[in-house]
Amino acid sequence: MEFFRFKNDIPFMRHALAFNIISVVAFVAAIFFIATRGLNFSMEFTGGTLIEVRYEQAADIGAMRTALASAGYTEFVVQHFGSTEDVLIRLPLKDMAEDDAVSDQNMARQSEAIMSALNISQEQLRRVEFVGGQVSQELAEQGALALLMVTIGILVYLAFRFEWRFGFAAILSNIHDLVIVLGFFAFFQWEFSLSVLAAFLAIMGYSVNEAVIIFDRVRETFRKARGMTTQQVLDHAITRTISRTMITHGSTQMVVLSILFFGGEALRYFALALTLGICFNIYSSMLVASPIVMWLGVSREQFVKPPAPHDPTRSADGACV
Repeated sequence: MEFFRFKNDIPFMRHALAFNIISVVAFVAAIFFIATRGLNFSMEFTGGTLIEVRYEQAADIGAMRTALASAGYTEFVVQHFGSTEDVLIRLPLKDMAEDDAVSDQNMARQSEAIMSALNISQEQLRRVEFVGGQVSQELAEQGALALLMVTIGILVYLAFRFEWRFGFAAILSNIHDLVIVLGFFAFFQWEFSLSVLAAFLAIMGYSVNEAVIIFDRVRETFRKARGMTTQQVLDHAITRTISRTMITHGSTQMVVLSILFFGGEALRYFALALTLGICFNIYSSMLVASPIVMWLGVSREQFVKPPAPHDPTRSADGACV
């Protein structure tokens, strides 16, 4: 099914150099922001106290934040959790001892101070959880391991699926997407949580999938078309996959945007990461990975086997003369 049909191929590769210069500038800027500003890790990675309370009617989040600020708290997160009556309060780990006994005391003391500042009764309290530094460190290590395993899996898949030029270009475009989206999180200091990490794993899959679709069409065109240059083959492959790209990514983006606008604070950055990732996946597959393949010297000869040399000692049916 195609919503859009193009009579002539769009000359994407004509502007490949300009788009890649923009990509390099954005990539360097993202690395700069990550290095200078760092990521705003959530409590799962930094440790802290989590308090869940339930009100009989819709909670006034703004008033709760004001009350906590007046009580002297400077770093905290107050958000709805599931419904407008349920509220989640998170405070970072600060000067808390690591042994369980002291941690329990600190947790109880901190939760009592929060309840007093917000005028919350014991009946409204649903749960209090404490994430220590050791637990948060384990979560961070497991998250990094998950990213590493996904990257290795993609490398192995591409090594068997494509010629090395295509695999190298797909990996570069994947790194391009991840680093630039991380740069957005570093620049705006958006919270990086476990759900955001899950979004980044999905972005990696989306990026590889889009590149594979285009590269499959490139390989198919090389085998079928004669007399087309590499640039023309890439333009043809991208043009013929635009309709599919707009249908699949457009429908996915509608779902993600609905989560972003209506999913609440808990899913905001998860949806935001996916929204940015999908947009950059489309861009990088067309205007980053494809030009890299062209510059690496891909050609028709790499996909079409040369005809077997003619043996004058054999007849047409293969018998010796």
